[in-house]
Amino acid sequence: MAKTKSKKVRAGESVYRITELVGTSTVSWEDAAKRAVETAAGSLRDLRVADIVKLDVKVDGGKVVAYRARVSLSFKYEG
Repeated sequence: MAKTKSKKVRAGESVYRITELVGTSTVSWEDAAKRAVETAAGSLRDLRVADIVKLDVKVDGGKVVAYRARVSLSFKYEG
């Protein structure tokens, strides 16, 4: 008869998943990043850290028409 091993997570130990999103805004990079995080918070639980990976702009006719922020988000993984 085989024994079943049960793994217990000790207090303070967790696993986090990381995903990247791109937020856009016609106002600023900060607003673009904020939109990405707030939108993700609507479907992801327990967001922990947001890192700005890249900032760029969309150009049309020689003018900046949108700011884009690529954001790396980590959230607690409950698998």
